[in-house]
Amino acid sequence: MATIVNIEEIAPAFKRYLLHSPVIARKHQAGQFVMVLLHEHAERIPLTIADSDAANGTITLIVQEIGKTTMEMGTLHAGDTVEVAGPLGQPTHIEKMGTCVCIGGGAGIAPLLPIARAMRDAGNHVVSILGGRTKDLVILRPEMEAVSDEVYYTTDDGSFGVKGFVTQALAKYIEDHGQPDNVVAIGPAPMMRAVADQTRPMGIPTQVSLNTIMVDGTGMCGGCRVPVGGESKFVCVDGPEFDGHQVDFDTLMKRQRIYLEQEDLARKRYLECRSGRTTPAGG
Repeated sequence: MATIVNIEEIAPAFKRYLLHSPVIARKHQAGQFVMVLLHEHAERIPLTIADSDAANGTITLIVQEIGKTTMEMGTLHAGDTVEVAGPLGQPTHIEKMGTCVCIGGGAGIAPLLPIARAMRDAGNHVVSILGGRTKDLVILRPEMEAVSDEVYYTTDDGSFGVKGFVTQALAKYIEDHGQPDNVVAIGPAPMMRAVADQTRPMGIPTQVSLNTIMVDGTGMCGGCRVPVGGESKFVCVDGPEFDGHQVDFDTLMKRQRIYLEQEDLARKRYLECRSGRTTPAGG
C-alpha cells in the first residue's frame, strides 16, 4: 500500500500525486512504471513514474483524468491509500551519446522528465521539444526546463510557442543544428509514429514509449503485446520503450481502440453514478 502525501492540480484534468512508497522510490529508474489499484473493485492501471525521491521515500505520478479509473482517482485526498506495484518494465538505456532530443506530447511529457534528467546527468546535451493541443496541455514546463539545455515549444492552436507540431520543431532544429545523436519520443501513438517516420530516413536512433492496454503489468495476460521488428513483444516486461523504427504502429493503434466502446460506457456510467442518477454494476 502507498499513502498519498499530496495532490496538486497542475493543468485542466491533470493532477500530480506524491505517494509514499519507499521501496519503489529506492529501486525506480527512468522509464519504469507502476500498476495502481484504487480499491478491490477497481481495475489496475499503468502509470509511469514521473519522479522519485529515495531519501524521502516518495514517487510522483502525473495523471490525466480521461477515463473512469483516472476520474475516480481524482476524487482521492491526501492521506488515502492505494495499492501500487512496481517499479515495472525495463529502464531507459542511459549513456553519453552527445545530443539527445527529448520529444514529449501532452501527457507524454510526464514520463519524459526522468529520462531527460538521466540523459543530462550522463553528460548529454539535452534538447527538449514539448507540444500539446493548447498551452494548458504543455505540462511540467519549469521542470523540463530545469533538466534541459534547450527547450522548444509547439501548440496546435498557437497559444504557446510555435504554432504547429513537434515534428516541425524537430525538422527546424535539424536544419539549424544538424542531426542529433539520439531521439526519445513519448506521447500519443500518431505523434510517436510521425517522429519515427521523420528520423528513419536519416538513421537517427529513436526510442518510443508505448502506452498499450495492460491488465497485470507482469507479462501474464498478453494484453499489451505489439509487433516490434516482426516479433511479438510484451510492452510491460520487454518495454515500455522500443526502437521506434521497428514498432508496428498500425497494429498498436488498432489494439488501443479495441475497447473504446466499453471505456466510453464505463466513463458514462461512472459520471451518472457520481451525479446520483444510477447505481454502477457490482456496487
